[in-house]
Amino acid sequence: MIRRIAAAGFLVLAAAATLTGQTKLSTKWEELTAADFRQGIQQSKGTCLLPFGILEKHGPHLPLGTDLLNVRYAALQAAAQEYTVVFPEYYFGQIFEAKHEPGTVAYSADLQLRLLQETTDEMARNGCKKVIIVNGHGGNNHLLPFFAQSQLDNPHDYVVYVLAGGRQRDGGPPKKSSGVDYHAGENETSNTMVSRPDLVHIDRAANESGADQKRQSLPENLYTGIWWYARFPNHYSGDGAVATKELGEWNMKGWIDGIVESIRAVKADDASLKLQNEFYEKSKHPLDTRP
Repeated sequence: MIRRIAAAGFLVLAAAATLTGQTKLSTKWEELTAADFRQGIQQSKGTCLLPFGILEKHGPHLPLGTDLLNVRYAALQAAAQEYTVVFPEYYFGQIFEAKHEPGTVAYSADLQLRLLQETTDEMARNGCKKVIIVNGHGGNNHLLPFFAQSQLDNPHDYVVYVLAGGRQRDGGPPKKSSGVDYHAGENETSNTMVSRPDLVHIDRAANESGADQKRQSLPENLYTGIWWYARFPNHYSGDGAVATKELGEWNMKGWIDGIVESIRAVKADDASLKLQNEFYEKSKHPLDTRP
């Protein structure tokens, strides 16, 4: 009798655990069943994240997918706090400046824009009417605002938002480096110590120089595409050897908080799509527009 009661109790607990597992939706697009995906879109109010990384060298000590790993980590942590559906790994961005380094995957400019457009179009067709592109790669800083602006070229039934970086916060662990820190340096290495510590080879960080080589002499407001290679031919900027997990945790918290704040703002945004549609309609008849 005791065994039967115990067995019955175990079955009840198992059933409860199964039910709990079924009601907690994954935030990862690729892990959801078709039915769960429908529920996820409803729960997220049509808001989806597209974390955007790249495949490129990150000094002598970090993995090629550092940007992708870090931005996806931050996005998933944020989605766990404010539910949204997170698109799978996306790394089809601008990285021409690193084509001389092994492991870099640099797609043509037209393919970058076409693939991103078709990706957001497909996300929207599946119910993501508010797409937040979370940028994790500095080389996309010009590409993504241009892409967002280009959404006004043709009508879309969804809105693209672009988020770069996290919240600006005072305080935090003091940095140990004092020079430039753009790429695979103290900050980025610290961040990767949080997202994927198993892939950080801190002992190799000093094997190459991340110093500014200053091989150009041009005014600051005069731009040329070779500027990065002129300054950082090793595709390394800063000093990753002084990175700490404490700094990474501070940075990541600010980034995650910024994504959470953006998700909540986008979910509440009922103006952008209306204004976008109004613009599309007026752009058909510009002479009818009155001051």
